[in-house]
Amino acid sequence: MRMERIFVLGASMVALALLTTSCGSTGGPSSSTSQIASQMTLGGPSECPTRPFCEQGLTRVYGLHFKAFKPLDAGGPLTKAALDRGDIDIGLIFSSDSAYSTGKYVQLQDDKHLQNADNVVPLIKTSKASDDVTSLLNDIDGKLTTTDLIALNKSSDVDKQDPDVIAKKWLTDHSYSTSSSGTAKGTITVGALNFPESAIIAQIYGQALKGKGYTINFKLNLGAREVVEPALERGDIDLFPDYAATELEFQNKAKGEATPDAAATVAKLNIALAV
Repeated sequence: MRMERIFVLGASMVALALLTTSCGSTGGPSSSTSQIASQMTLGGPSECPTRPFCEQGLTRVYGLHFKAFKPLDAGGPLTKAALDRGDIDIGLIFSSDSAYSTGKYVQLQDDKHLQNADNVVPLIKTSKASDDVTSLLNDIDGKLTTTDLIALNKSSDVDKQDPDVIAKKWLTDHSYSTSSSGTAKGTITVGALNFPESAIIAQIYGQALKGKGYTINFKLNLGAREVVEPALERGDIDLFPDYAATELEFQNKAKGEATPDAAATVAKLNIALAV
């Protein structure tokens, strides 16, 4: 599948979170992490106990052995509700989740670099990746940060704003045009995975490209990766916001080539996509 990927500075990686009431006065655990973990219940997706970057990795890299594991979802409402109720003590929530904006959760720092670099990256068909398009996407990428993503997700999850409205405000705040009266440069169909952050970033890409004179069609909330990837290969869409490490492991059938090094992970991903 010949595709081109452009590195984005904004990140959305899996992170561990706990309620602020579980922290000591210094903002971290009040005693040794190994002792605390043995008294805690970890919550996350059902596959977490056997994944090298989830519970298995927490044991291998940090020496953490939890009292119990509760299968929930991948950083979604079930995990957050379980944290709130006290059913679990620590859970996996995406680092760009709007929940962090409430101050209710504390994101634990991955100082030993367990998590891979799942930075946001646009996946685009080579036939559409002109210098004009890639230059614009790279410029956007340089300004889209994890802090931005948290705020964008809050606008969706908490304020209940639509993705197109959220995207337009971000673009306006960063001096991008979202309309053009010039000659149309071509048509690009922008897709998205089936969650709000993906739809918002897709709108940011699409509206900015529209401002450069491209005719833009949107196909948002298409489904999981197993749906969106074939849509890209068939030409149903030309571009969608993706995640570097996850995509690399999808392409290489989980060979474990992704690392915490974002540049190295994206470089390997570009090689995999060029095959």
